[in-house]
Amino acid sequence: MSSMKSKVSSTNSLAWNDSLLKLAPRGKPSKSLEKLHQSGIHTIYDLLWLLPLRAQEIPDLQDFSQIVIGEIFVGKAKIININFTPAYGKKGKSRVQLFNASVTVQDLLGHSQMTLKWFNAYPSLKNQLSELKEFVFLGVPSEYKGSLQITNPKINPKELKESEDKLLTYSTLNSIPGNEIKKILNYIPSELWKKPIETVTSGFIQELNLTPLMKSFLTLHAKVEGDYNKAKERLVYEEFFSNQIKVLARKLKNKKLKAPILTITNDELEVLLKVFPYELTHDQKEVLSHIRTDFKSSHPMMRMVQGDVGCGKTSVALISAIIVMKNKAQVAFMCPTETLATQHFNTIKPLLQNEYKVELLIGSTKAKEKKLINQKLESGEIDLIIGTHALIQDTVQFSNLQFAIIDEQHKFGVEQRQKLYNKGQGVHTLIMTATPIPRTLQLAQYGDLDISTIRVMPGGRKGTKTRIVTNQTYEKYLSFIKTRLTLGEQVYIVVPAIEETEIQNIHTIENIISEYQKYFSEYSIAPLHGQLKSEEKAKTMKEFEENKIQILISTTVIEVGINVLNSTVISIYNPDRFGLSSLHQLRGRVGRGNKPGFCFLVAKDKISQESLSRIKIIERTNDGFEIAEADLKNRGEGNLFGQAQSGHGSDYQIASIFEHFSIFEKVSQDLERIKTTHPEKINNILLKLSEDTKVSTTI
Repeated sequence: MSSMKSKVSSTNSLAWNDSLLKLAPRGKPSKSLEKLHQSGIHTIYDLLWLLPLRAQEIPDLQDFSQIVIGEIFVGKAKIININFTPAYGKKGKSRVQLFNASVTVQDLLGHSQMTLKWFNAYPSLKNQLSELKEFVFLGVPSEYKGSLQITNPKINPKELKESEDKLLTYSTLNSIPGNEIKKILNYIPSELWKKPIETVTSGFIQELNLTPLMKSFLTLHAKVEGDYNKAKERLVYEEFFSNQIKVLARKLKNKKLKAPILTITNDELEVLLKVFPYELTHDQKEVLSHIRTDFKSSHPMMRMVQGDVGCGKTSVALISAIIVMKNKAQVAFMCPTETLATQHFNTIKPLLQNEYKVELLIGSTKAKEKKLINQKLESGEIDLIIGTHALIQDTVQFSNLQFAIIDEQHKFGVEQRQKLYNKGQGVHTLIMTATPIPRTLQLAQYGDLDISTIRVMPGGRKGTKTRIVTNQTYEKYLSFIKTRLTLGEQVYIVVPAIEETEIQNIHTIENIISEYQKYFSEYSIAPLHGQLKSEEKAKTMKEFEENKIQILISTTVIEVGINVLNSTVISIYNPDRFGLSSLHQLRGRVGRGNKPGFCFLVAKDKISQESLSRIKIIERTNDGFEIAEADLKNRGEGNLFGQAQSGHGSDYQIASIFEHFSIFEKVSQDLERIKTTHPEKINNILLKLSEDTKVSTTI
């Protein structure tokens, strides 16, 4: 076992919270060290979380007869023959000469021969091979045309010199190779490896029955012998613990803030509800009751309303906004796309019948108009501002912002929503999502929010039928589309790409438009995608809403909030390229009125059985909660505290809500116990908690 040798001279001056750049030998950081720092590995402690991808046992020296294909082999040999061939590669913008080598070697512990091969190697290796007489090599053998060979073996590997018994393989990060990451880890002085690091005190380590954190890192980086599974479980616990402390901190901080009390009488509410030509469902009224209760408390509301596509969340948000405006305060309504923000603006403004001043602020708003809107916001002339990320720019200031509505919250990060409600004092916040949140994720990710759910759909909707289309049924599908068009209805076609890509069998806007113009020549067809100018997108959507365009061929820019009731068909090409929640969101664009909707998942090209089984979930059910659960298992939990909110850009390095839910439950129980038995400890950690680092003040 390694004696924890380091390439940096021993020193007691370094601490785990120190900048990663302090590890630089002779004080000058290498490019790899700087790139690692730029990728978010800011402290030496952060570096510890770059765990080995594999830790393989290194065997003793053996003769060639002991070789097992696919398993690490260490041999000793002399060179019989070398064949060099030139190769070329790039280093930055320069073209450099490399070489390939095929070396026949004789076993020094037996009588066999084998071939060692290197591809795209640098001249330094060529010089090294030319000077070698005998050497030790390490690699994974394979068979090629009946002969044994090892590709890119290590010569006289340092792992053996340092007497390690494991070969550690680290994954590439931000284009930094795993071997470079391993080298940087070796810069950590042995004295620092001996310093403990904990988020809980030794007393709690025993009380909570935890493996010491430092021991777990030492085990996983093969610095000491230990139980690998227990070490990994301790790090999973640490990730859950760290994130749940942050969730708790946000919730407690919010409860301490003061907020204006906003009230409305029941009679006044009844009058407000007449703004809609329909009656709210029981669920909508229930959520509205939750919001009114929050408004009457003395701290800011932080509530999420979740519900399936088309359940009427926006209606609840609008009534809530009117309550706030009746109390002489401002409202901000932030949407993820300009198309959705514009649609909300066009829908909401007429409903308010000039009683309140409503404006639209999006990225494409002209500079002169933006300046005027900003002035009116700051002076209090605007009651309700609807917009995109433009609302969180530093230039946007409010006179009296007291209510923030965030639509399709999964498109925003926590930092972005914080920027919006930080533009006022004690701002009430309503977050809406049409991607239902499974219970497991509610606990882990949204513990700082109160959650209301709308399950009942408004009456009068015909719903949507979903079918998978294959090559065999494609002509029948096209015929069905033509039938719906002859009835005066409209169609969305969704594809994963705008132009041709290197990926095979991907349908694009370009090739689908070409195909549809031939088959549906008598109808107006137009594209819609993110590369169009804002004016072009707005014009296209307006013409589609007016039925001047019958077939809209689009990317996922129509995924959220688009509401054209005459559009009854949506076809999604290459459905295996989309997440289940995205497919469900897209399906929600049709079946919203009194005409039935039809969703076709067009899988013309060959897809894997696994992908087919996955999209069959969409064909089988319209239950957004069931779909969200399945999607979460497929795609991961997302990032809890940053801007990224999707999939494997997760806050967690190794923890998974599904795989490690029992550990997550233990963390929740332990925190509850600590809050009850040692409330002062929780208060201390929350007071000193820094979200800039994973290392928290100990409790």
